[in-house]
Amino acid sequence: GGKDRRSGLILTIPLCLEQTSMDELSVTLDYLLSIPSEKCKARGFTVIVDGRKSQWNVVKTVVLMLQNVVPAEVSLVCVVKPDEFWDKKVTHFCFWKEKDRLGFEVILVSANKLTRYIEPCQLTEDFGGTLTYDHMDWLNKRLVFEKFTKESTSLLDELALINNGSDKGTQQERERSIDLNFLPSVDPETVLQTGHELLSELQQRRFNGSDGGVSWSPMDDELLAQPQVMKLLDSLREQYTRYQEVCRQRSKRTQLEEIQQKVMQVVNWLEGPGSEQLRTQWGIGDSIRASQALQQKHEEIESQHSEWFAVYVELNQQIAALLNAGDEEDLVELKALQQQLSDVCYRQASQLEFRQNLLQAALEFHSVAQDLSQQLDGLLGMLCVDVAPADGASIQQTLKLLEEKLKSVDLGLQGLREKGQSLLDQISNQASWAYGKDVTIENKENVDHIQGVMEDMQLRKQRCEDMVDVRRLKMLQMVQLFKCEEDAAQAVEWLSELLDALLKTHIRLGDDAQETKVLLEKHRKFVDVAQSTYDYGRQLLQATVVLCQSLRCTSRSSGDTLPRLNRVWKQFTVTSEERVHRLETAVAFHSAAEKILQECPEPEAFNEMDQFDEIEAVGKSLLDRLTVPVVYPDGSEQYFGSPSDMASAAEHIREKMKLVSLKKQQLRQPEATTPES
Repeated sequence: GGKDRRSGLILTIPLCLEQTSMDELSVTLDYLLSIPSEKCKARGFTVIVDGRKSQWNVVKTVVLMLQNVVPAEVSLVCVVKPDEFWDKKVTHFCFWKEKDRLGFEVILVSANKLTRYIEPCQLTEDFGGTLTYDHMDWLNKRLVFEKFTKESTSLLDELALINNGSDKGTQQERERSIDLNFLPSVDPETVLQTGHELLSELQQRRFNGSDGGVSWSPMDDELLAQPQVMKLLDSLREQYTRYQEVCRQRSKRTQLEEIQQKVMQVVNWLEGPGSEQLRTQWGIGDSIRASQALQQKHEEIESQHSEWFAVYVELNQQIAALLNAGDEEDLVELKALQQQLSDVCYRQASQLEFRQNLLQAALEFHSVAQDLSQQLDGLLGMLCVDVAPADGASIQQTLKLLEEKLKSVDLGLQGLREKGQSLLDQISNQASWAYGKDVTIENKENVDHIQGVMEDMQLRKQRCEDMVDVRRLKMLQMVQLFKCEEDAAQAVEWLSELLDALLKTHIRLGDDAQETKVLLEKHRKFVDVAQSTYDYGRQLLQATVVLCQSLRCTSRSSGDTLPRLNRVWKQFTVTSEERVHRLETAVAFHSAAEKILQECPEPEAFNEMDQFDEIEAVGKSLLDRLTVPVVYPDGSEQYFGSPSDMASAAEHIREKMKLVSLKKQQLRQPEATTPES
């Protein structure tokens, strides 16, 4: 980087103790001398050969080599010698002898005397100067520059070939040229970045000081490198811009062709195999299992379509992105592709959705039909089983369950009609599978099946309704039968209770004739109630016979109830007759006794003692009857009331008989005293 006093460049050749290869040194010198411009070379070179660490023969060889490498450019060669070495006479004599042949002056100088020929500011620190120089830094920058120059030059040639190929006449030639040279050997972005970094480093070192703060003058090779780098960068940017445009156009055309190809693939599949799949699937099945199988098949078809619909979504996004780019030359073609793709996909999606809805409606129809069929089977099974309930409550429960099942069947049939009509409406509105073509779809089989199912269910429901009417009448008769039997049994219970009450509570015979007559009247009314109960029971049992004949069954209760009713009634009749007989005897006894006791004695009555005897006979007969049990037709016996109750009634009669006897005695005393007087 230093310069001599003639502004010539200084070339320093450091020699070392190791063996120096002259070939390598010659190549290095050739390279270094190729760096400066011709103008710099014209000013000549000052060569410093640093031989302080080398031998004289090597130094001499290097100096002689300079004649062959740079004879015209070298003006002065300064050989820096060691402090104590070499024979001065020999060395001086040799260089002086060769001066005319070499063509340049050679001086032998110590390092500290070098400043006599070159300014200290142009010498590095190795020679006692102040020139700042970092050889490794220079070498690294030079390598970067060389690499950038080589890569950029090669890249420019490649880009020019690509760009010029894209400017050819026909589209086919452009595509062929671009295909052959489409990708550069190196990345243009990387090369541009390297060039910008290199230029920035060169410019920074030109305008700024070195790291040590000492002013630094750039070398001529660096000054020369800046315009070269700038020129290469400008050319690269120009060619790269054209290349990017070529790539963009190519990418756009390639993308457009790929989109068009994919669009046609989607359209061809949807209009071809996709539509054919739908054309072959027109049935709705005749059961739940068949409809589910068709649904599964349809899901497989939908799955295949979904893959193509995913491609459609991706293509639509790509087309939308290209439309937003705003290239007018492609707008018409892109819009046409987009419209064609959308029309085909939407039509196919509509057909898939319609088919799915139709199959779902068919599945719901068959589900309702199956549920209704099961309900009808359950109802029919219930009707086919003979009714053998235990009581009227169970019959009522069974009848309620029957009505609920019939109502459920009505609702199920109504739901089936609604589902069937909805399905028929969908079938009648079924669109053609072919796009825009009038294609007749054979749906008669589906329609006949739907109508046949609804008619069959209607007939089955009607048959069940008829059977329900018969069963309802029969069950109502059975309810009435059980009611009659229950009421008849209740009549027996009531009659038994009346008999029990008659025996246990109807025991008083009255204290006088009036009270006894009242008891007798009450007893007759009591008997009337019992008679009504018996007649009611008889009527109920007669009704059970009629109902059993109508139902063609034998009553489990009437055969037992009727004998019980007759037996209780006979017992009641015998007991009632006994009660009447006792009350009538008591009335006769009380009437006669009261008449005797209340009447004043007449003279002629003293001789009529037979009335007293009759009263005593009646009283004794009544007392005897109180001690006798009621004997039923079956031989069983039953007493009125308890023994204490009977004793109380007998005691009352005896008291009255005593009064009558006393009265009799009173009447007899006057009759006895009259003869004595």
